[in-house]
Amino acid sequence: MANALPYVLMVVGFVVLIKGADFLVEGASSIARRFNVSDLVIGLTVVAFGTSTPELFVNIIASAQGNTGIAIGNVLGSNISNILLILGVSALICPLTVGPGTVWKEIPLSLLAVVVLAIVANDHLLDHRGFSEISRTDGLVFLSFFAVFMYYSIGIAKKIEGMDDHVPAQEHGMLKSTFLLLGGLIGLALGGQWIVDGAVTMASKFGMSQSLVGLTIVAVGTSLPELATSAMAAYKKNVEIAVGNVVGSNIFNIFFVLGISATIKPLPFQVINNMDIGVVVFASVVLFASMFTGRKRALDRWEGVLLLFFYGGYIIYLVIRG
Repeated sequence: MANALPYVLMVVGFVVLIKGADFLVEGASSIARRFNVSDLVIGLTVVAFGTSTPELFVNIIASAQGNTGIAIGNVLGSNISNILLILGVSALICPLTVGPGTVWKEIPLSLLAVVVLAIVANDHLLDHRGFSEISRTDGLVFLSFFAVFMYYSIGIAKKIEGMDDHVPAQEHGMLKSTFLLLGGLIGLALGGQWIVDGAVTMASKFGMSQSLVGLTIVAVGTSLPELATSAMAAYKKNVEIAVGNVVGSNIFNIFFVLGISATIKPLPFQVINNMDIGVVVFASVVLFASMFTGRKRALDRWEGVLLLFFYGGYIIYLVIRG
């Protein structure tokens, strides 16, 4: 039984992590409302941050403990699953039509984010150094890009239909809101710790790399809030939110989550992860190209099936790579 405890805690950790994110969003949104912050700004900040706090807390804990394979694998795996898995599922629920801003600005910006990551992570190729890492300086550069992205997001948010639907409707008293906020933070910290511990144990027990566990189990588990948000948005026909949530999350994961992680502690980069960066680039290019095939500026159901097929192929490749 003792041998199974890390895996049990890992599963429980995902539940606690996701519920912690919900509490954090609900408590912070309620407090923001009491200070007369608009639903639009709450949606852009509190809710947007909330869906990515699972990745953030897992990465902070992993990088602080030196488990950088999990930290980098979590971000790359989340970005891959966001496009290939989550948008694939969402497109099956309802074809996703988006505005020109998403096509010509947000998707290219998400592609730029992963290209910048590829550049800063490959010191051994560009500077002929004996190792590669995402340094603290790189982390600060990422955070600067993120500030620009947030400025842009505030400028376009008023044009996105259905934005207010994803802000918690209920307003609580200040005491309850504070408890929800603190409870959410505690849940995120505990859940993140249990997930990282379970992932390290699993990698050691089964002879798997930390990167593989981060790219698969941890990445999919921490992406569940994005899956719920995009799938519900597709069901409610708020298709701009369904795509914008995923693309924004991918930009958030690289520029903010990796930026914070690298600022806390530089992240050594393994050359083998260049293949995973390549898959993120491939997925982003496929998403961009899908806007011009079939219906204009739309991800059709058959394209959703294609994305899921690519994701299945990638998972098979990871298992073989081991």
